[in-house]
Amino acid sequence: MSKRTPFPAVFWVANSIEILERIAYYGIYMGFGIYMAHLGYTKAQLGIVQSLFLLFSYTIPVISGTFADRFGFKKVLIVAYLAYLPSILLLLITKSFSGISLTMLCIGFAAGIFKPLISGTVRVVSDASNKTLGFGIFYAMINIGGTVGPMIAGKLRVISWNYAFLASAISIGFMLLVTILFYKEPPRKLEGQTLKSKFHDMAETLSDGKFVLFLAILGVFFWLPFWAFFNLIGLYIDQNIDTVTLYTQVKSVLGTGVANFLSQADEHGVRRILGESIGNTGLYIIIFQLVVSSISQRFRAIPVFLTGLFTVALGFGVLALAKVSAPSFVFLGIFLFAVGEMMSSPRIQEYITWIAPKEKAGLYMGSNFLATAVGGLFSGVIYTSLLGFFNNMGHPEYVWYTLATHIALGIVAISLFAKFLGEYKEMDA
Repeated sequence: MSKRTPFPAVFWVANSIEILERIAYYGIYMGFGIYMAHLGYTKAQLGIVQSLFLLFSYTIPVISGTFADRFGFKKVLIVAYLAYLPSILLLLITKSFSGISLTMLCIGFAAGIFKPLISGTVRVVSDASNKTLGFGIFYAMINIGGTVGPMIAGKLRVISWNYAFLASAISIGFMLLVTILFYKEPPRKLEGQTLKSKFHDMAETLSDGKFVLFLAILGVFFWLPFWAFFNLIGLYIDQNIDTVTLYTQVKSVLGTGVANFLSQADEHGVRRILGESIGNTGLYIIIFQLVVSSISQRFRAIPVFLTGLFTVALGFGVLALAKVSAPSFVFLGIFLFAVGEMMSSPRIQEYITWIAPKEKAGLYMGSNFLATAVGGLFSGVIYTSLLGFFNNMGHPEYVWYTLATHIALGIVAISLFAKFLGEYKEMDA
């Protein structure tokens, strides 16, 4: 076995930056539904903001990577921070719907600029001997930040929402300092590809009707319900689950210390679990991703992906039961969703990379961002609004049954695609 190449210092600097960015991003995103409810906005209005936010977060990376290739990662990272920081600070002063919408659109824009830069750094400084470990570390950093950020924000927003937003702004400020002082541009040949040539190449890729249909199915039947989960889960727990009973159940199993960390006492001294503190999958992914991946890699991509979707649907069903049965079912529902996510999300993205000719792998993955953006765009305006509709009926849990049905239809759609148009053949190298 060949010796593994050690990672350069910039690898660890980049991964530290990734943790900080995910703390800021998810610290805002996971609790934002609770924040808008606090301000008195409807779930339909929240859905519009969520959709705009996710649309920009996942369309901007299609072009921001091109600027990084032309001008270097470090310069474009600094541009991202200069867009990020004032946008987050605007949340401290703007309370109108139009102001919040514009602010979140700007945060999504900044996040979109940032998104491909750290993964690009990891790719550039990795080789055949360490790339699997490198991207495994990178994926772990994403989930560490995604777990810690909402917990910090949840504790702070009980005191003041401005403290939660300031924490995200401080995290971005640290990223700027770390980048200026420690991030050294990794050596590579700058490609100088223009946006015109980028769009030309993507148009050529999207001229493949079968591939476009595949992306459309993924956008509608996977990414849409995927983002709906993250849009809804914190708000659903906070408003629709008996979080007082949930605190008691957590305390009886995990102890007072953990229960207190995940909760906050109200003005009457009654402790309630904070929705955004437990409403994410990051911790489960950190613990179980290696096991799930090692099992999944033994099987073909599409069957694994469909099994993941089925597991996600089960998770949605269990989340509905948490409202009408034991509140602690919410943990099982999130865990099942996390297992489904671990099976489906990395595998389908790997699959898209490997069905592409080697020289077009980046273009195919760039096109996949468009499918992700389509799902994000419709997730808020459809499902957050639907949660409001079911809330008015007195049955908010129906939104999870609807999502489970949506996923079931996705399993059927992908199975029919594979049967009549055929699965893609993965390249050997």
